[in-house]
Amino acid sequence: DFWTYEVRDEISGTVKAIRKNLVTEVTATEISVRFDVQDKPVDGFNVYDRSWNLKSSAPWKYQPHDGSGIQAPLKAGANWKSEGDDVNASNGNIWKRSGRTKVVGQETVTTKAGTFETFKIETTFLRRPTNDPTRKMEITQQTWYAPSIDHWVKRTFVSRGNGNLIANNSLELVEYGRKK
Repeated sequence: DFWTYEVRDEISGTVKAIRKNLVTEVTATEISVRFDVQDKPVDGFNVYDRSWNLKSSAPWKYQPHDGSGIQAPLKAGANWKSEGDDVNASNGNIWKRSGRTKVVGQETVTTKAGTFETFKIETTFLRRPTNDPTRKMEITQQTWYAPSIDHWVKRTFVSRGNGNLIANNSLELVEYGRKK
């Protein structure tokens, strides 16, 4: 399976990348995904659990996971919490993370890849480095997850560091394919 996304910087209003995610392996507990960015020397490898929670994206490891996935069965009003550590293997930095997620409803979403019935999911995270707990990173994510393709068709991501806007990005599905 693969999903190709247009990544837009909502602050500047420009498309900053076309990113393709390709499933390389599925096991009983994990989904491995290779990604690359069109026309840029950027590629990588992510490992997710079977609910699309990110477990690793070098140099980061998320213990037990990053909390950005789904919890089945999805239904409006469902909510859950997550906690864990984000560990950077290259420099030893550790961030404590806590999050809250809520399924706010169902929506029909149209992207360049088609029209999809989705669950709209809102997630907020608070991250603090263990070596300086006075610093904080607040992240708000909205995900439009389409069960028909077992992935998100749209996702927004707003990041604030100590109250200052750092990033405001969106990903929108432009193409996908399923392995038969």
